Parts: sequence; structure tokens; C-alpha cells
Amino acid sequence: MHKKFKALLHQYKLDVFRAEHDKKSAEEITTECLHITEEILEDKFHYHFHKLPDADRAEIINMINNYTREALLPPIVEKLVKRQVMLERRLEALVRLNEQILENLSVEPVSS
Repeated sequence: MHKKFKALLHQYKLDVFRAEHDKKSAEEITTECLHITEEILEDKFHYHFHKLPDADRAEIINMINNYTREALLPPIVEKLVKRQVMLERRLEALVRLNEQILENLSVEPVSS
């Protein structure tokens, strides 16, 4: 039984390593991340002023908003999404490990 659990844990570690470092897996993750990032950035968020600002102040705020959306936000969102996707892949591998462990525990031992 101990050998089976050791083999299952080793297989889990291999799955996680492949998911993080395999070229094909990395390409899939990158594609998925870029797709999710595009969806997030397509959402338009609006802000409302409590008092109507003067034209100069409104233009400055609009410039800051545009810079943030176009320059700062995309790489930050992409990194967050990549981390989320990697954690989801690890969780899937962990769920498979738990299922296999429970299957091994539910098998009745063969008595001699």
C-alpha cells in the first residue's frame, strides 16, 4: 500500500511539473491566459464624478484612465490570470490524486 501511495504522489508531482514546464502545456496556458485577459480588458468600467469637474481636470483624469487601461493593466491582469490558470491545473491534478488514493483505499485487500 505504501508503494502505491508513493507512486501516486510521484505521478502527481510529474503531472504538476509537466503542466508548468512542458512546452505544449505552456502554449495552452499562454493561449488561455491571453483569451481570458482580452475578455477582462474588454469590459468597460466607468467612473462617475460627484461634482462636475472643470475641463482641465477631466482631461487629466481621462489621460490617467487611458494610460492605466492601455499600459499598466494588461500585463498585470495577464500575470494574475496566468497564476490563476496554473493554480487551477494544480488543483485538477490534486483532485485526480485524491480520487486515485480513495480508489486504492476502497479496494479490499486480497487475503492469502
